[in-house]
Amino acid sequence: MNKNYFIVVLAHPIHGRIKRLHIPHYFLHVAVALLALGGIVAVGFTSSYARMLGKVSEFNQIRSEKAALQKQYDQLQEEALDRGDKLASLGALASEVSIAFGIRRESAEVVGGENALLASSLNQFDYLQSAQLPSNGSMALNRLTNTTPSIWPIEGRLGDSFGNRVDPFRGEGAFHAGVDIRADKGTAVVATADGIVNKAGWLGSLGKAVVISHGNSQLTTRYGHMTEVFARPGQVVRRGEVIGRAGSTGRSTGNHLHYEVVYRGTPVNPYKYLGKRSGPSTGLSLAD
Repeated sequence: MNKNYFIVVLAHPIHGRIKRLHIPHYFLHVAVALLALGGIVAVGFTSSYARMLGKVSEFNQIRSEKAALQKQYDQLQEEALDRGDKLASLGALASEVSIAFGIRRESAEVVGGENALLASSLNQFDYLQSAQLPSNGSMALNRLTNTTPSIWPIEGRLGDSFGNRVDPFRGEGAFHAGVDIRADKGTAVVATADGIVNKAGWLGSLGKAVVISHGNSQLTTRYGHMTEVFARPGQVVRRGEVIGRAGSTGRSTGNHLHYEVVYRGTPVNPYKYLGKRSGPSTGLSLAD
């Protein structure tokens, strides 16, 4: 007669007592089935976990690529804005110089976007460069005598210096084309040499700014982040003459004056052009 159970004999190691356990066949079948099910679940869980790790790694990679692309986009956008500012300044300067020296030229019709505007501005500058400027002693440039910057543009304390520094907005290394002079809002800003105002108004990241050309010295000075601008394009200014007041306009973290000296289009260290301070200025009034 077939029995539907297993007999498990247990013997006590000391007393020698024997105990029999009857285990039904179906119990063994259930145990095997549970083990198989557990194995399947474990394999499935391991596979899902591995896929999840792969997706997490892929997500992190995509996020890193997105951050890199965003950074590149921000840089390109800033370069585009800066290029637009320079292009607008270039065109304005060409017109101002033309008016200042009485140079007239028939304008050619130019159709197109930024490239056409750039070509037109460069064409106009090429013409101005090749034009024979009047040598009359009454002309503005010939009346300028103190054309080398030699005084402080404002009363204040030196902040960030010329050269490499950590950009306060990006936290990365960047080139600082001038010096920052800390001063209270409203402090008078003066021209550091005789010259002709090329630009006066909003100038991109410099905010309200003034750009002055100093004639035969081939030097240009730039004064940025002002709260008020008194100078006007084409105006002849003298060393020590007030051209505005300090502020924090544009890309600025506080009240100060950003001061640049540019020689033939290349920024140079303004420190050697500041001179020694002996009072409010070099004897010229800072009053309006």
